[in-house]
Amino acid sequence: MRFTRLGKQAAAVATAAIVAAALSAAPAQATGKKPLKTKSLAAVLTADKSGFDHNGHDYDILAAAVTAVLKAKPGSKVGVLADGKVKLTAFLPNDRAFQLLVKDITKTKRLPGEKKAFTAVAGLGIDTVESVLLYHVVPGATITKKAALKSDNAKLATAAGSKIKVDVYGPRWHKRIALIDADRSDRNPRINRFDINKGNRQIGHGIDRVLRPINLP
Repeated sequence: MRFTRLGKQAAAVATAAIVAAALSAAPAQATGKKPLKTKSLAAVLTADKSGFDHNGHDYDILAAAVTAVLKAKPGSKVGVLADGKVKLTAFLPNDRAFQLLVKDITKTKRLPGEKKAFTAVAGLGIDTVESVLLYHVVPGATITKKAALKSDNAKLATAAGSKIKVDVYGPRWHKRIALIDADRSDRNPRINRFDINKGNRQIGHGIDRVLRPINLP
C-alpha cells in the first residue's frame, strides 16, 4: 500500500493567504511581550545524536525522514523546518507513530524496529515522504497549546495544500486534541506533547499517529 503523491498543490510558505486559511477558525495567537526567537524545529529534531533506539516516544524516524528529503531535494519546502525565521506550527509524529503506520500498511502483526520502520517509510519514495511531511506543517502561524485548546473545529491549511481539522474534546478540566486527517478508516492522531520549542517562531506538538493525506483501506 502506498501513499499517492499530492502533486503540485502545496501552498507557498508563509504567504498571507496561507496564514488566513490556517487561522480561519482559530483564535489569534498570543506571542507575549517578548519577540519570538528563531531556533528552528529542525535544530530541535536533530539535537539528539543517539540515532534509532528503543524509545518510541522521541523523534528519530521523523528526524531521519526530514534529513533524507533535504539531502535528496535541497530545494524542498520541507526546508522551512530549518528556517527559524519563518513562523509555523508542525505536528510531530513520534517513533511509535511511524512504527504503527508501517505495521498498518504492511499488514504485519508486530511493530518493526525503528530502523526497519524508517526503511519502510523511505521505500515509499522520496516524493511521497516529502508530501507526507508537508501535511504535518502549518506555515505562517505559531499555534501554542493555549490557542489550540480554543480552536475546536478549526481547519488548518498545511504546506501540502490540503487541510486538517482540530477536534478539541473531553471534560473542561482535561481537554484533549485530536487531528482529523484525510483518512476516515484509521484512528485520528492525538496530541500527546505540547509546545515543543515554545518561545520561538516555530513550535511543534507531538502526535501519536502519522497524519495521512489520503484514505487507506
